[in-house]
Amino acid sequence: MMEDKIVVFEKIIDKSIKRVLKGYQPRTLFVPAEYILSLGGKRLRPLLTLMAADLFGKNPEEVIDAALAVEIFHNFSLVHDDLMDKADLRRGYPTVHQKWSDNSAILSGDALVIEAYKYIAKVPEKVLPDILHLFSSTAMEICEGQQYDMDFEQRLDVTEEEYIEMIRLKTAVLVGCALKIGAIIAGAPAKDADSIYQFGINIGLAFQLKDDLLDVYGDTKTFGKKIGGDILCNKKTFLLIRSLKSANKAQREELLKWLVATEYNPEDKIKFIKNIYDELNLKFTVENLIEKYYLASLEYLSSINIPDNRKKDLIILSENLMYRQK
Repeated sequence: MMEDKIVVFEKIIDKSIKRVLKGYQPRTLFVPAEYILSLGGKRLRPLLTLMAADLFGKNPEEVIDAALAVEIFHNFSLVHDDLMDKADLRRGYPTVHQKWSDNSAILSGDALVIEAYKYIAKVPEKVLPDILHLFSSTAMEICEGQQYDMDFEQRLDVTEEEYIEMIRLKTAVLVGCALKIGAIIAGAPAKDADSIYQFGINIGLAFQLKDDLLDVYGDTKTFGKKIGGDILCNKKTFLLIRSLKSANKAQREELLKWLVATEYNPEDKIKFIKNIYDELNLKFTVENLIEKYYLASLEYLSSINIPDNRKKDLIILSENLMYRQK
């Protein structure tokens, strides 16, 4: 059963991640880093590295260091993103900068990215150049995506195409990277490694769009973050970009009023902007876009020269991501 295999892989990841940064001094530097790693989350990216290796016939335990590198880097990005976004919660718990300080978030995040490179350096020597190039290119793309995200905060003319490119860089490339690393270590043909990367890119795009949707329509108890956080930060999500494009004159004036307001009741802002999203039926629009990227991901997966029955685990995992509520 797929669930049994996933549980086994998750146990490998959870057991292994507990050794990351252990015993390092000073504790004031490394405790915040250990804290963000201990919060768990979906562990999606390291899981995908193990699943990709398994798909191409490699023992998943042989790629655990690379999987940890991906997860450590992901958590570094979360620590710095939360600081830049002034977010209060991550996975239902206080963010690092809230629990400690802004300086602690910066420095512990730096320590995490260095540790990620120490783990990626443990991959087999013959594939190290390819994997180091992929990992470093992905790391830079994530920084580019974060900068676009911040730049968009100052603009009202962000296009849907610009937004999709931003989330490709900020979110999807690490999903693709996680999968391709597992494939490369497993000795997959270059064409198949590229296909599983594109599978990850499309799953990553769908995943982020789902995240945007849950930020407006989710439940705080299951989502792990405050609902409406993107609205309060004036984040240029697909929902906001499409609403500015599709709104009638009255709706656009209402949106612009809230976007430039400096004093307001947060609950009122969330309520009124969500109401405009509802009037424009944007939940349905985004759900259709999620479905588009999900179907595209399945096309790339089907092109991989591996028997279809071996791909079922990835398909089921993808379905769970698309229809999740957290």
